[in-house]
Amino acid sequence: MATVLKSLSISRNELLDALTNGHGLNADTPDKLMRIAPTKEEESQILEFSGNPTRLADAESFLFYLLKAVPSAFGRLGAMLFRSNYDAEILHFKESLQIVDSGCTELRNRGLFSKLLEAILKAGNRMNSGISRGNFFNPTSLRKLSDVKSIDGKTTLLHFVVEEVVRSEGKRYVLNRNRSLSRNISQRSNSSSVISENSTSKEKREKEYMMLGLPAVGGLSTEFSNVKKAALIDYVVFASTCSVLEARAREIRAFVSQCAPANGEGGFVKEMEGFLEAAEEELKSLTKEQTRVMELVKKTTEYYHAGASKDQEAHEIQLFAIIKDFLYMVDQACVMLARNLQRKTPSSSIEPSPKSSRMPVRFPNLPERFYARKIYEQL
Repeated sequence: MATVLKSLSISRNELLDALTNGHGLNADTPDKLMRIAPTKEEESQILEFSGNPTRLADAESFLFYLLKAVPSAFGRLGAMLFRSNYDAEILHFKESLQIVDSGCTELRNRGLFSKLLEAILKAGNRMNSGISRGNFFNPTSLRKLSDVKSIDGKTTLLHFVVEEVVRSEGKRYVLNRNRSLSRNISQRSNSSSVISENSTSKEKREKEYMMLGLPAVGGLSTEFSNVKKAALIDYVVFASTCSVLEARAREIRAFVSQCAPANGEGGFVKEMEGFLEAAEEELKSLTKEQTRVMELVKKTTEYYHAGASKDQEAHEIQLFAIIKDFLYMVDQACVMLARNLQRKTPSSSIEPSPKSSRMPVRFPNLPERFYARKIYEQL
């Protein structure tokens, strides 16, 4: 206690003025003083002390004079501490709301990510003897794709799907490039270009597809910056922020109403009432916004995992953590593909043998847990 009091950069009179007027303290002072706040029983003992206060130790003397001058001193300090922390907490909460909202937008946008999911679903259907299980699968299974190995044990379902999508994106890039060239060059030049393309070995074309497709798939995670941020949000804190702040505001309002008759000047009361009115109005608005955002999260989760809202064990923003982990796995798979391409040094003068062509990869059947329990309409 003595250490805390020595660290205060305020005199006793300045502190009393601040408690009376409701302002004049920096953010650290209420926080430090609340750490040494006495219990109700200790407050009663201090206020009932009838001995010589000069005989008290510095810390006890400080509390004695403080509580004698302002009996509700620590209640006021608690209210002022809440006010000093309020803006930072609200700002953090607003940022979290924006991140979650933007994360849902990123997940609802069609693009390369959807192609990856479609490729996984198609691969799974082929693995199950071509039997389609619908258009949805359990997103929690995305974390387990690297555990599903091919029958020969040489690759995983994750690496197989990533490689297929990389190749597809590279091929699409080449086709678009050739179409663009055909519109800008003469028929003669175009013909020679086609001849050159046809004369290129299949092995070289495959490598070109991979080299061109890797930047797109490897950079996919950069398109989901808000999803990755949302995955780091403490869901319990996020879900309870408004209700906790509203409850605390009600407690302080009740306390302030008790202070009013005891202090005719009313400086502290006026300051806190003005703050509370603005805070309560803002919290009502934020509660509505949170409800809207969480409804959006629910719809987005239902799209990716039909029936997820009925799962009592999973919280509503778990999807972001799953997608974040999956994107990291895709990044790592792309890194491995790039390394493998660098190791390969195909000869330009030797025609590849038939054995060098891509061999079909076979996987065992996917377990039922990889699929969603029920098919829902898309968003």
